[in-house]
Amino acid sequence: MLRRLYKFYRNYYYCVNGAAIGLALGLSLVFAGILETIIIAACIFAGFYVGKRMQKDKDFIKKLLDKILPPGTYR
Repeated sequence: MLRRLYKFYRNYYYCVNGAAIGLALGLSLVFAGILETIIIAACIFAGFYVGKRMQKDKDFIKKLLDKILPPGTYR
């Protein structure tokens, strides 16, 4: 059963993920409202961006904090 489900998911990866994202967005709009949904989406994209940058450069947060704050204040 799980093997068939995994095979279906592999064959229809984009469709299944798109449907899941659409479901999550629709439920968020119904239960939270449009403004809260936009804020949640912005937080998700910001988290994705930071995570992607950290995957490439492990010291991304330290460098970012050095740009924003005086050097060494976060340690």
